Amino acid sequence: MNRVATIAIVSVLPSLALAGVSRAESFGMNSPSGIEQTLRNFRGNDFNVKHFYNWHDASPEAYGPRSAPPRSAQEVRQIQASIDANKMLTRKLGNDGVNVRNVINAEQAADGSITFYTD
Repeated sequence: MNRVATIAIVSVLPSLALAGVSRAESFGMNSPSGIEQTLRNFRGNDFNVKHFYNWHDASPEAYGPRSAPPRSAQEVRQIQASIDANKMLTRKLGNDGVNVRNVINAEQAADGSITFYTD
């Protein structure tokens, strides 16, 4: 019986460790460094573009996503540079009429899709 219990415990521990890593990674996916890395490596077509209305206004009447973290001017430039570094993404955004210089924020959803917010 001890052997069966030991095997069960040994097989469960790696699963718990991996679950913790994937969850921890999701917390940082929209951090400045996380979103920049995602944009540099994004190869999909699953993205949309939204106009970020009144993004400087923090009042309850402000439009725009509450989930997207506010970005400093430097972080916005870094997001734009990350998009520029991904030629395929730059081309796809251009085909949709999006100028990279107008992108002021980006957010990755849990399903891997990305929402770009424009000025």
